[in-house]
Amino acid sequence: MYLLENPVLQRELLVNLRMGRAFILMLVYQVILAAVVYFAWPADNIKLDLTENPESTRRLVDLLFLGQYILASLMAPSFAAGAVTGEKERKTYEMLLASPLRPEAIVMGKLVAALTHLAILIFASLPIVMLCLPLGGVHPSEVFAAYLALIASVITFGMISVACSSFFSRTSAALVVSYLLILPLALMGVLFWQSLSQFGETRFKLAVTILPGIAAAISMTLFYLTSARLLYPPDVGSEGKEVVDLEQEAAQAIGLVIQRDQFPDRLFAPPKRETLMDDGTNPVYDKEMRSEIFGQGTLMLRLAIQISMLLAIPLMALFLYIFRHLAPWYISYVVLFNILVGPVFSAGSVTGERERQTLDLLLTTTITPWQILWGKLISGLRVSSVLTSFLLWPVFLALLMVQDYWTNVPTIIAYVIIFALTCTTSAMLALFCSTLFKKTTVSLTVTYMVILGLYLVPLATNFFATTYFPGTPATDYVYASTVTSPFAAAFEFPIYMPETTGEGSRWSRNTSGRSVLGYPLHDLRHFGGYLLFTVLFNLTMFGLSIWMFNSRWRVSTSIQ
Repeated sequence: MYLLENPVLQRELLVNLRMGRAFILMLVYQVILAAVVYFAWPADNIKLDLTENPESTRRLVDLLFLGQYILASLMAPSFAAGAVTGEKERKTYEMLLASPLRPEAIVMGKLVAALTHLAILIFASLPIVMLCLPLGGVHPSEVFAAYLALIASVITFGMISVACSSFFSRTSAALVVSYLLILPLALMGVLFWQSLSQFGETRFKLAVTILPGIAAAISMTLFYLTSARLLYPPDVGSEGKEVVDLEQEAAQAIGLVIQRDQFPDRLFAPPKRETLMDDGTNPVYDKEMRSEIFGQGTLMLRLAIQISMLLAIPLMALFLYIFRHLAPWYISYVVLFNILVGPVFSAGSVTGERERQTLDLLLTTTITPWQILWGKLISGLRVSSVLTSFLLWPVFLALLMVQDYWTNVPTIIAYVIIFALTCTTSAMLALFCSTLFKKTTVSLTVTYMVILGLYLVPLATNFFATTYFPGTPATDYVYASTVTSPFAAAFEFPIYMPETTGEGSRWSRNTSGRSVLGYPLHDLRHFGGYLLFTVLFNLTMFGLSIWMFNSRWRVSTSIQ
């Protein structure tokens, strides 16, 4: 009943594995891995040799494993976060609970079905990894340990996503909270694997004993908690609760409580309107800010704030006060938080109207497309930027408290610009995808994929090029492509510390005349390229969104 005769598992597998995107994803995944092996293959190895060049082989295998680990960490929530929320959105949740299936069978079926496709991708990469073994330097037992740790991590991440899915009514909220919980664990996994790269035996023992045990404990605990929640579901009858009473939710909330009439909560959650709107007020913006964004409750919002602040405390102490020259890493954390949270408040701006079948009515009102779009954009941008600014204030606090930061005011200004542009881009991209697609889940997923392609893929490509092809002309072009990434822009402006900036450092101040305010012209050009690309990118997306609204092609599509 749990696996062999589980109807939930059978139905989910039939739906997921027969979709065209499953085969496309498999093809793209294999092509990327094959390309990495092809370009990273040692050029001087024209024959099999088990004694020479072992370090390059170990580096290549570690690159393949860590690449798969990061991809699996990013893909696991996208596969599993909609396991239970999908039933709620399709209005089949109560029928599923009323079936003869035990809650454990439902959770097991959802988990296995969500991770089956990901497991196929992982095992399909084995032949490519095995091609590297004849080069020497890596024992098959190390590959076994790496894949065992990878599978245990994927199961844990999938179980975390399924558990989050049972707590929320929307897939977007479950997806964001899943990422907030999984990414710190994934980062610790990467640090663990890299820190023990010189201790192969120790890493092997930990990978086959301790890590699977920790993963099993977390997965089993979440499995039984989720099953117990489905056995006595507190959200049965949710079909009649499309709007959550925020006052009642605040009275029952544990931990952080949002007070909409107090500062700073009213910045992103203004109180309910009790008077008529003033003349000239944008009704779309007013409705989005006061009702729509918080209509499903504030649980996701409260969890996002608490988790982000909990993680920010040690990172703030480490990167802003102890190792101050590593301040770009804290800015990267702020950017990453906005990337995860920002799209959620804008990805359903237009698709939500389509799903409620109110888009045609909205388009026939006297409200112009310009008002509709800027109202939805500013409402989502206001919430995401205020939430992210909670993590940015420690930078200004460090500027006031630490004297070494006083000579780095231009760097702090650059960080603020990067923060503002990242918030705008994440909200604008999500709004554009919401205008383009029909479902909120598709809009949110595509938004994350585009952000991944703009922000992280150029960095990964640049790392690969500088590692295996240093000094070549192609490497310079690859580095130029990183102008799309705010992470690269942040690292163009490190905090200048006299004791950490030597003559041979990449971040040495240039005093030969080819500098502005002490910053090398090369770095300023790269930062200027980032500013230009980001501004043009946002203007293009906003212009296309207005064009789609003006053409009214969405009306004819919805009628069909």
